[in-house]
Amino acid sequence: MEITTHPARIVGPVAYLGGTGRQRNIPLGPCLVETVDGQSIEVVWGARGERSASLPLAAAEAARELGHLVLLD
Repeated sequence: MEITTHPARIVGPVAYLGGTGRQRNIPLGPCLVETVDGQSIEVVWGARGERSASLPLAAAEAARELGHLVLLD
């Protein structure tokens, strides 16, 4: 299993499903984006990385194309 981590920034709305099943947005600001085997995307944020959300690959790519998710490396 190959895990790739990139520093990133959320600069526009990027939605995910919260624990209650409601759609929420990842807060604007710095984050880490982890890709596992090129299949799943995990976005980690918070002062100590205490929050995270899984995104479908298509949703993460759409957020990048819209400029809402910016990889910093």
